[in-house]
Amino acid sequence: MDRVERPLSPHWQVYGWRITNTLSILHRLTGLLLSFGALFLAWWLFAAASGAEAYADAQRVLGSGWFKLPLIAWAFCFFYHLANGIRHLVWDTGAGFDRAQIRASGWAVVAFAVVASLLYALIAII
Repeated sequence: MDRVERPLSPHWQVYGWRITNTLSILHRLTGLLLSFGALFLAWWLFAAASGAEAYADAQRVLGSGWFKLPLIAWAFCFFYHLANGIRHLVWDTGAGFDRAQIRASGWAVVAFAVVASLLYALIAII
């Protein structure tokens, strides 16, 4: 029997690029960035518990103008991860697996994350 050279498992060259690939990668990336952002949240909480001087130091960094962009990005990660997590919970019920529904729910997750992040930026940060 001749050995046929083919991939051991399916990957993007076999299936092509779809929105589901992108959303899956983005879900993992946003989870990672949320964990990284939690370090700043922990720093702020420890500083608040450590006294006025430590809190002022943390507030000087976290409340500065240059930190607003990472904060908005962190908010996007939160809103995207939340919406996509709800999407996956719906999938766990067995609903929403039609191709059109998958595509529509994917774009709805992205739209929600962008709109919620913009509203957050306008209301809370800017």
